[in-house]
Amino acid sequence: MITLTIDNQKVAVEPGSTILEAAKKLGINIPTLCYLKDINVIGACRICMVEVQGARTFVPACVAPVAEGMVVRTNTPAVIKARKLVLELILSDHPMECLTCVRNQNCELQKLAEQFGIKEVRFDGAKTEYPIDDSSPAIIRDPRKCVLCRRCVAVCSNIQTVNALTAQERGFDTLIAPAFNEKLANMECVQCGQCSLVCPTAAIQEKDDIDKVWAALADPKKHVVVQTAPATRVQLGETMGMEPGSIVTGKMVAGLRRLGFNKVFDTDFTADLTILEEGNELLQRIKTGGVLPMITSCSPGWIKFAEHFYPDLLPHLSTCKSPQQMFGALAKTYYAQKEGIDPADIFVVSIMPCTAKKFECQRPEMKDSGYQDVDVVLTSRELGRMFKQANINIAELPEEEYDAPLGISTGAGEIFGATGGVMEAALRTVYEVVTGKELDNINFVECRGLTGVKEATIQVGDLPVKIAITNGLGNARKVLDKVRAGEADYHFIEIMCCPGGCIGGGGSPIPTNTEIRLKRIDATYTEDERMVLRKSHENPAVKALYEEFLEKPLGHKSHELLHTHYTPRGINKQ
Repeated sequence: MITLTIDNQKVAVEPGSTILEAAKKLGINIPTLCYLKDINVIGACRICMVEVQGARTFVPACVAPVAEGMVVRTNTPAVIKARKLVLELILSDHPMECLTCVRNQNCELQKLAEQFGIKEVRFDGAKTEYPIDDSSPAIIRDPRKCVLCRRCVAVCSNIQTVNALTAQERGFDTLIAPAFNEKLANMECVQCGQCSLVCPTAAIQEKDDIDKVWAALADPKKHVVVQTAPATRVQLGETMGMEPGSIVTGKMVAGLRRLGFNKVFDTDFTADLTILEEGNELLQRIKTGGVLPMITSCSPGWIKFAEHFYPDLLPHLSTCKSPQQMFGALAKTYYAQKEGIDPADIFVVSIMPCTAKKFECQRPEMKDSGYQDVDVVLTSRELGRMFKQANINIAELPEEEYDAPLGISTGAGEIFGATGGVMEAALRTVYEVVTGKELDNINFVECRGLTGVKEATIQVGDLPVKIAITNGLGNARKVLDKVRAGEADYHFIEIMCCPGGCIGGGGSPIPTNTEIRLKRIDATYTEDERMVLRKSHENPAVKALYEEFLEKPLGHKSHELLHTHYTPRGINKQ
């Protein structure tokens, strides 16, 4: 251990620790802007400068290693003055649009300006002027608001391994953008939105589609239905100031009704349906010598990643649409038929923790109902803003139930929101379908947790089923490279694009970090345990759907509405 003194307090830390980490151990909070634990540790912004006895200049605490006997001061008048100067220089090249900015009151730069008591910016000069890139259906880039922290670059390259963003030019002309300042829509960007989740300002944000939903709700000719993704019920409370991991399922339903939606449905319903289709597809591949391992297809960011970087592995992907798209197809066929509504008048809105869903819903393949299956996708963040616009605080609302039949679901559908959840839900059903026996314990805990790559062998009757689970695209590469090399003997692989799964999706409330992800995951499994039904094949509404409309899993109508194909794209193609 190394012992040092920070603000007259002694602390012992592991060798290799930084001053920032040592200070946190003492409860001393050194301000940062570019720092992102384990992802972006580059000392670029200099907001975290501290005095070190014997050093000629201030040092950045986030990258400066500790040394035995080191004496550090974090809050001297000189340090505060230097940090304030750096902050003023950053603000001097920043558009002062706080009142109209989507990150108003949730902006790290704004909070720092308030913390340091900045009332005016003394430096007036040239400002960088770059056009807004709104070419993508999911992500908007506004380089004017960029503080060059490079967090987005780090998460895109180090965590997702997509490398869609890079630092270009030098000095005052530095720009964070796709290579050659190309439009984002023309690149291999997978629309995952992890860049928007870590951006400290609004330089990268989701494309706002709230006005489209307000317009549909105001149209008396439209029958507007909404579906809510599994993860939203353990996220949305955060947009209302509730603690991370708060379960707001019934309150969210009540709020959506008050916004004016004709029906409030649950994507968990089609998550259960996905398990029936995907589980039977897996069994069929095993029995008939089909392409193995089979890989899940619920995550649209992962699908686009495969199309760009692993087009040769597309036959391994399940042909099942995501639950969102299954829902849209059924809303404009089965539901329309059941309720006697013209599908042309049905407007389907999805509430998702995901920006890639915005891209997915406008894919040309997603029109098997005869219409665009899902009309608009809102992120959890957008729904939070919509509630505020309507002066609705869901924390104060009573619990209400989803509408039938597309709102009936099980705990298996709920756990889709956490990494490993799809696999666990599938195993609950596949085991009982294959063996004809009821599981003694339906909790497959080997599927749970934030470990990047999880592997296990599950005995299903006489068949040892080898599985792998990954979250985050960098971890997915590790498994996919093994599959490509012929070194993987798995039967089934779950891949979730975002770290932690959908509970950490690119449309999640900000901030989202490891601690918050864990709280949301815990809440997800708590919600599962509360459910009366916890296995997808026990969902009575799904059973009725097959009896009344689809006939059987993998049947003709199921293939027509619930399954799809994928598009090899290659690098630097939309």
